[in-house]
Amino acid sequence: MPETTWPYLDPHQTRDHEPTPYELKLARTLEDIFTKDGHELTDVIDGLNSRQLRTPTGEPWTEESFRAEMNRLGA
Repeated sequence: MPETTWPYLDPHQTRDHEPTPYELKLARTLEDIFTKDGHELTDVIDGLNSRQLRTPTGEPWTEESFRAEMNRLGA
């Protein structure tokens, strides 16, 4: 009888590079926001700005810039 191989998920299967320091900081900050502040987009934007984590261009976050960055990062 053939051995059954279970499918598995490799959480980095689509990653084409190691995360940059900016990407790691953004991920950690988002995790903190989701834990402490909420899950709504306004919660995320307010949380990023209150923690003074800026966009890659150094600007405060807006809904549009957050959506664009998530799209760029492939989220």
